[in-house]
Amino acid sequence: MNAIHHHFEGSLTTRDGKRHIPRRFVAPADAGQIDIHLRCAPESAQGMKHLITLTVFDPAGFRGAGHRGGSEHRVRIAADKATPGYLPGPLPAGAWIVQLDTHRIMPGEPVRYWLDVKIQENDPAPDADPSTSRGLRSPELVRAVTRPTPRGPGWYRGDLHTHTDHSDAGRRTVADLIELARGAGLDFIFLTDHNTISGLAEMDAANGDGLLAAAGIELTTFWGHALCLGTREWVDWRIRPGTGEMAAIAAQTYAAGQVFIIAHPQAAGDPGCTGCAWRFGDIMPGNARLVEIWNGPWAGDSNNEASLALWYDWLNQGHRLAATAGSDTHSQRSYANQPGFNVVYADALTEAALLDALLAGHLYLSAGPQVSFRAVSHVPGTSEVPGTSARAAGQTWISGDTATGPVAFTLAWAGCPTSARIRVIVDGKLLVEQPTAPGDGSYTWCMTPADARWVLAEIRDGADQMLAVTNPIFFE
Repeated sequence: MNAIHHHFEGSLTTRDGKRHIPRRFVAPADAGQIDIHLRCAPESAQGMKHLITLTVFDPAGFRGAGHRGGSEHRVRIAADKATPGYLPGPLPAGAWIVQLDTHRIMPGEPVRYWLDVKIQENDPAPDADPSTSRGLRSPELVRAVTRPTPRGPGWYRGDLHTHTDHSDAGRRTVADLIELARGAGLDFIFLTDHNTISGLAEMDAANGDGLLAAAGIELTTFWGHALCLGTREWVDWRIRPGTGEMAAIAAQTYAAGQVFIIAHPQAAGDPGCTGCAWRFGDIMPGNARLVEIWNGPWAGDSNNEASLALWYDWLNQGHRLAATAGSDTHSQRSYANQPGFNVVYADALTEAALLDALLAGHLYLSAGPQVSFRAVSHVPGTSEVPGTSARAAGQTWISGDTATGPVAFTLAWAGCPTSARIRVIVDGKLLVEQPTAPGDGSYTWCMTPADARWVLAEIRDGADQMLAVTNPIFFE
């Protein structure tokens, strides 16, 4: 058995930050396995680690990405298995690329790197080195679950933003993520690993037993992160602000019946969370139709309060964006921190129906409380409570809908702590604030199109932390 070796090395400074550096090699027609080994030194500077990740392309295109930290990366790609983040399959002959993605290069001495590529021809012998074979995925190891008949119209609770070992969630596998979702009683969960789609085959195979396992990707660019839900194709994230490329990705995503979401737009950003803050000025919000305002726990490090304020400002500018939540889970302990989940009214528990409902804004966000928020057409002079006479006068609207004429709004809640209070927000300003009633409760008020352009409700605890927030009902 023959092997072909390629070696590359070089040094990187802060001027090389936020770059994509290709290193090219040629694979022969009888390649059976490709091993890639990247080493970098020093590992850190100024008290913070450098972040250099790898993306691999074969002659036909994307072959995988390993968005994970550390000064050493080992990758194996073969016909029947691959390191998580990368795609197994035939190894076509021709020009391949190993790309160094320099997310963060801290000031200080230059970072030296050494990149070795070994191509084994024909059928390679088993490699006893555990550092290269650890965690390899084989398609035949994924057991498909019998899919039940989809459930019909209703409210479904789930997570839109998650990670596994296919990116930077340590050794947490797709199976572990599914177990976490089932344990939390979720109805659906989307996998959105950083810049790769390698875990989606496992995700699709995990569907069943009342849990919808759905597809996505997190575009983890150098200047902002975005979720593309419903895609099973790799989305090229190597884009820059000011070029219109992110707006084009959003347009293509929506045109395909999928969902594009600006993720944690007000996160702290560089250098601590490299690329996390949204810096695409042409899509602030531009043609974006959804924005993640609740990332992880409300009081976490994503500046959710600032994202909420930004969303309110965008609504006041006339943009009709729906707000979403995402746990951004990277471990089995994440759900113990009470992240926000999405409670979506969909025509069925299917991926397509959930995507349609998200685009319509038919959801509220909650870390626990159950909420009902609706408007019923109201005839002046009748009871303010939307009873029989009000229903007879017209129709009912929920979050995301546009109401016409005078309406009676009703907010109902359950599962709130004793210190909780409701807040009615009208055009970004507080209209009413009052304690929630013990146990279940409701509050009703009337408004006309002359009073507001949009109306929503928050539920907060005694420490002013968000417990739930609805999407708006708009006035025509």
